[in-house]
Amino acid sequence: MPLFSEAGLPASFVALSFADWQSRPEWPAVSLSNTDPVEDLAPHVGRLRLIVLNFPKFSDGRAYSQARLLRGRLGYRGELRATGGVLQDQIPFMLRCGFDSFESEQKGFEEALAKARTLFSVVYQPAEDGRVPASRLRLDHTGPAA
Repeated sequence: MPLFSEAGLPASFVALSFADWQSRPEWPAVSLSNTDPVEDLAPHVGRLRLIVLNFPKFSDGRAYSQARLLRGRLGYRGELRATGGVLQDQIPFMLRCGFDSFESEQKGFEEALAKARTLFSVVYQPAEDGRVPASRLRLDHTGPAA
């Protein structure tokens, strides 16, 4: 399956399934199904280089939650890859959750990735991409209420 990366990351690691990785936790890359416990990676996030999260079908969003937990709560800073039912219209939302590489066979995916960051000029919720939500922009612009 073709690999696309916003940061131009090389496909340098083979990710072990979570079950296999548990017997070799020194391995720098792991692949999780959307039912695997993300919290089990907490002691290892500082040395993991790649975590692959699976979307078994485009309508199953549990990997979005896994990504938010990894980036926000657990502080994971390595490559976070989406695989499976990854569609180009989901790219902006996946980027907001912290994904930075994608496996997809959908035609036009590379072009969609290139323009995904500029698709929405304003965001409403805080997320893992560091963008300032509209409510904070409004407060910063107008100042606190008197």
